[in-house]
Amino acid sequence: MATTTDPARGAEALDASTDRTDVSDVREPSRFPYRTIAMGTVGSTLLMLAALGAGGILIRDPVLGHGPLSWIRYGHGQILATALLYLGFGLVVWAWVRLGRYVLAERVGSRPVMVAAACWMAPLLISPPLFTRDVFSYLGQGAQLLHGLDPYAHGPAELEVLPDVVQNVHSLWQTTPAPYGPLFLLVAKSIVAVTGNNMIAGVIVTRLVLLIGLGMTMWALPRLVRHLGGKLPIALWLAIASPMMVIHLVGGPHNDLLMLGFLSVGVLAALERRHALAVALVTVGMLIKPTAAVALPFLVWMWARHLPGPSLWRRFVKAVLPSLGIFGSLFAAGTWLSMGSFNLGWIEGMQAPSLITNWLNFPTGIGEIFYTLTNLVVGVPSSPFVTVMRVVAWLALLAVLVRLWWLARHGGTKTVYWMALALLAVPLLAPPTLPWYFTWGFVLVAAFAWQRRHLAAAVGVSVFLVLVYYPTGEQALYDWWFMAGVFVASLYAAASLLRPDPLGLVAAWRKPRA
Repeated sequence: MATTTDPARGAEALDASTDRTDVSDVREPSRFPYRTIAMGTVGSTLLMLAALGAGGILIRDPVLGHGPLSWIRYGHGQILATALLYLGFGLVVWAWVRLGRYVLAERVGSRPVMVAAACWMAPLLISPPLFTRDVFSYLGQGAQLLHGLDPYAHGPAELEVLPDVVQNVHSLWQTTPAPYGPLFLLVAKSIVAVTGNNMIAGVIVTRLVLLIGLGMTMWALPRLVRHLGGKLPIALWLAIASPMMVIHLVGGPHNDLLMLGFLSVGVLAALERRHALAVALVTVGMLIKPTAAVALPFLVWMWARHLPGPSLWRRFVKAVLPSLGIFGSLFAAGTWLSMGSFNLGWIEGMQAPSLITNWLNFPTGIGEIFYTLTNLVVGVPSSPFVTVMRVVAWLALLAVLVRLWWLARHGGTKTVYWMALALLAVPLLAPPTLPWYFTWGFVLVAAFAWQRRHLAAAVGVSVFLVLVYYPTGEQALYDWWFMAGVFVASLYAAASLLRPDPLGLVAAWRKPRA
């Protein structure tokens, strides 16, 4: 995670220099970080190969099911695959941290970061799902819509065709309605119409479609940086090359990636005073993943700022009326196009993820602490404690969103900052909290200027948020010894951004024996 270097100076020279000085003081001619990119590519290739036995594997695997390599899916073979997978993850993180040090030292620019991200993502395009099984739910819900079963009223278990698609949906989501926007269900329906019962093809095609969102984000990010005052290499390193993007959103894959594309381009349009387009794009993002709706009220303030007149209230009214018209028209048209009717069942379906209960969601964790303390004295059920804390958190979230929205009333680039904080507040306070939800606001925050210690914190959080789930997609949050290791690994990764080999482990390994 933090110690070797590319041959720009030679490993020994850089190790010696970084023992004496901060890496930000290093100023050298730019060299292409071939070894760092290669390290991450080897790591992602290991992730892809190991996922065949340790990732989100199929119930009936047509490739490995009964072949000579089927042993990798069971017993000691699966343990070996899991170890190999975590080794690959470590190499990806190590390469990402090294690349971050080069970016901070201004030894590399934007192009190497983009090349690195592309190389690290490429093997994962054909990988089994990593750290999640959500993509199987996407295909199951698309199959429902394709075969005339309302995904907002029924679970995939009720589908009587495409057995491979249905049986691979996680048991938690077999009988629950879809929590996604109708436009994404139309996308999933189109994918299943092409891939049918072939789950491997379904996962790969889903990834390729979601890459549209990645392309939109990559197109918007340089322009967002120019408006928001950040540095492009750092923004690309944080938002595009990070494990959250490479492993969660692409390796997952998750439909958040497609929503983020529309959100990023929509915010850029607002900054460039194309406000009608901005509202339209973010509304489309909402029809993919409803969370994008959080950004819409902030776009109204940005529109109001660019209207003439001294009265904030009058400018707000002039901005909110066309915004509502655009939103309402696209909302109705998108829902009708996707569902064949004005089906609002997806709003109620958004409650389905609240079935997930774990302490990664802040109020749930607080409720579980109170339950544990109370249960030491008297036996009580845990659900009332969690439910009460979740209600309190919903009220707190409402207050936070209103406060941030009001702070954004003067428009401008600061509004984007408050918007990003609002998008980060939602997964923190509203159940459920899933690791990849934090990318909603993080992509926008990446375009601002960063301090080094905050970048180090971002590294630690990114590593932590990938590792809190097992590669199979099951949560690891209550495996306390495992979580202790995750916490240590995250701290070490964070410290490694600021100083290579912070504990001197590699230096001790290289030290010649007497």
